[in-house]
Amino acid sequence: MNRSSTSAAEHCRAAFTLIEALVAVSITAIAGTVLLLGTTSSLQATDDSLRRTIALGLAEQLLDEVLGARYMEYGTSPYPTSLSPGGDEAATGTRELFDDVDDYNGVLAQPPEDPWGVPLGTEGTAGAQRHPNFQLPPEFFDRWRQEVSVYYVSESDLATPLAVGQTSDYRAVDVRIVRDDPQRGVQELARLRRVVSYVPPQ
Repeated sequence: MNRSSTSAAEHCRAAFTLIEALVAVSITAIAGTVLLLGTTSSLQATDDSLRRTIALGLAEQLLDEVLGARYMEYGTSPYPTSLSPGGDEAATGTRELFDDVDDYNGVLAQPPEDPWGVPLGTEGTAGAQRHPNFQLPPEFFDRWRQEVSVYYVSESDLATPLAVGQTSDYRAVDVRIVRDDPQRGVQELARLRRVVSYVPPQ
């Protein structure tokens, strides 16, 4: 083999090696992109799952608070057409004095609060705050919201709300935890509904 044919063969091999390298880099870049997208999706799913788990705990805690109250105020009718807290109860701006189920109708708090109005994640006991070392970052619950609705439902179909002004022996308590996501809009993270009934004294 003469020198010119050897040199041509080396040039061909060098060019082929460069193409192989470019193809390998391209494949690696595509695989890396797919891997990163998969990791991002997985992290988003994990984050969503964590939020929903926390929200469910918040909803259960708030529902327990509502259901721990009396069905109605002492000495009042069990069939008021307007379900809302009384003047003294509403005046505090908190749930501290709420003592019957209909007081909770219309509760709306962003960020979520305990009965004394202390933001969740910072609350201690009976309106106090916990030590700063044990508090969540202030922005953690900033976009979260508690919502409570209390309304009468049909006695023949407990899933059917009654029109305003109608009453029955059954009230539904609907608790929602939502989050206002800047990219995805308002997300319902948890929702719990229970029906409570009035049993007239014998």
